[in-house]
Amino acid sequence: MKNVLFVASECVPFVKTGGLADVVGSLPKYFNRDEFDVRVMVPKYACIPEEWKQKMQYKTHFYMDLAWRSQYVGILEMEHEGVHFYFIDNEFYFNGFHPYGNIHEDIEKFAFFCKAALSAMPSLDFRPDIIHCHDWQTGLIPVYIKDTFNANPFYHGIKTIMTIHNLKFQGIWDKKKVIDITGLNEYYFSPDKLEAYGDANYLKGGIVYADKVTTVSESYAEEIKMPFYGEHLDGLMRARSNALLGIVNGLDYDEYNPETDPFIYQNYTAKNFRKEKVKNKRGLQKELGLEENDKIFMIGIVSRLTDQKGFDLIDYVIEEICAEDTQLVVLGTGEERYENLFRHFEWKYHGRVSANIFYSNERSHKIYAACDAFLMPSLFEPCGLSQLMSLRYGTVPIVRETGGLKDTVEPYNEYESKGTGFSFCNYNAHEMLDTIRYAKDVYYNRKREWNKIVDRGMAMDFSWESSARKYENLYYNL
Repeated sequence: MKNVLFVASECVPFVKTGGLADVVGSLPKYFNRDEFDVRVMVPKYACIPEEWKQKMQYKTHFYMDLAWRSQYVGILEMEHEGVHFYFIDNEFYFNGFHPYGNIHEDIEKFAFFCKAALSAMPSLDFRPDIIHCHDWQTGLIPVYIKDTFNANPFYHGIKTIMTIHNLKFQGIWDKKKVIDITGLNEYYFSPDKLEAYGDANYLKGGIVYADKVTTVSESYAEEIKMPFYGEHLDGLMRARSNALLGIVNGLDYDEYNPETDPFIYQNYTAKNFRKEKVKNKRGLQKELGLEENDKIFMIGIVSRLTDQKGFDLIDYVIEEICAEDTQLVVLGTGEERYENLFRHFEWKYHGRVSANIFYSNERSHKIYAACDAFLMPSLFEPCGLSQLMSLRYGTVPIVRETGGLKDTVEPYNEYESKGTGFSFCNYNAHEMLDTIRYAKDVYYNRKREWNKIVDRGMAMDFSWESSARKYENLYYNL
């Protein structure tokens, strides 16, 4: 039996700001229980809903030194869907309405969390063989285990894995302050360790000291070795390439299932989507006040409205995207200029464009089920989950070939009748527009071909099962 402990800053269903929480909350359920005991440790934030807090049981508490301060560490635990969760409690650090705040506060908060997570282990009746760290918030764990905790035989032989969910976020702060906060020796703050461009960098520490480094798709693992995607760490990624591995994220196929989804207007399957899926389009058109028309080409977007997601391309050709034979439904929040862009076009083309500038899980399910195509022109995309949801719901993805989008969407080939979506290569607005027009042409003029693309998309398996097997192999090899 191998013991694995996931340590992360967020996790569904307790607290979520992005895809990281989905991975940490879903993946542990899919491991082979006879061979792996996978548990999860997260902070006990004040913003975790009360219903979950009431289920947590007090385990123990102690005091721990963080550099020159002494801090309280409480440990609570609970079981949910067969997975064991631990929560690190400290009201000084984990108060507030949001898991993250100002970066200088977060730097100290997650130094505390990393050290507390390691300090708590001897009192858990669970000794991990592998600590699986997620993103920069846990980057100090591989460093601490080689340093402060090295003298204690309990920690000998524990291996660490660092998973990068998005290399853009690294946990960077002033070197002097980080030395003061973490209590680590100056020895660790040289350019081959935690120092980067004069500052201290938590993620870099994790990448340097972990036994293995993974990221959330195979293409992204290759891309981050190049300057354009490498966020100033491409040299380090090349240096560690022998320990670097890409494993594509999965999707929770129970939650995202058009056959049983409680949020959508009409359930349907891969067998009957030709008749039943359109009822979702009717329902959404009615609910959003769009022109009610079964035949019109409907494009969906569910996303953070940021440059990373390719919205500057959309901005450039939006007039052409909102042509008379197209409806556009957008859901999400983000940069003000993009929020206002979609609001303006909803006003200008009332009945064709719907701008939902908020986030709603229920509405996102309705969009995945109702639309004909789903647009994702990302500048970079470590993995991306929206395209996996689209495929699951028979909504054809139109994506840029980068990171996980390239790994999961096979471009349509009309000569061989292959492919599950449409894609374009260069980060170029007119290349994107041509691809949208090509998709629209197939939709309107070759409906049988379009339905075959949907068939192939719905037949793909991006459940967590296959990813879990790859992680299991990784754990064995360690």
